Amino acid sequence: MRGVRGQNRNPGEYRRIPNWIGPKGCSLEEAHFVPIGAENLPEAMNQWERFIHVKYHDKLVQLGILHAEFESIHPFLDGNGRPGRMFVPLFLFAAGQLTQPVFYISAYFEKYRDEYYERLLLVSRDDDWTGWVIFFLKAVTEQAKENQDRASQILSLHEEKRREIAELTHSQFAGHAVDFLFKKSNFQGF
Repeated sequence: MRGVRGQNRNPGEYRRIPNWIGPKGCSLEEAHFVPIGAENLPEAMNQWERFIHVKYHDKLVQLGILHAEFESIHPFLDGNGRPGRMFVPLFLFAAGQLTQPVFYISAYFEKYRDEYYERLLLVSRDDDWTGWVIFFLKAVTEQAKENQDRASQILSLHEEKRREIAELTHSQFAGHAVDFLFKKSNFQGF
């Protein structure tokens, strides 16, 4: 949490004061959502953690529930979205759904930010779990397709560059050089 929003708000510690979500500078009364009181956080997080280990019939639905619950518990003063999103690939990996804990869900949530917040609010306000789970499953499905497309594009680019560099240099080390460059690249903006 160094150098980011929330770095001065006791990162990694449960909040000890009320927190609310709404337009910047709004009062508690004007908030869109008010999470549980700080005094209830330890027990809420204990229950949340226990649900992680439940043998649930559908791991993606379980993950959707866990994500929504974490966001509604809102255990930290700031930065709750980051661990909530990081939890997605970690859970999928632990559940055997991924071979590595890599799954980027943030792009979908950012793209549909208003609906994301609305769906979470409808869970807490109207108990609309069905609407949330449908939204979450669509997010996972569409983001998985986008992630797969991006990985395929990177692999194609890698093979293309290996051929090009080998043809240009006629070097036996061309493939190793391209492999090195691809390992060091972060592909931002790809």
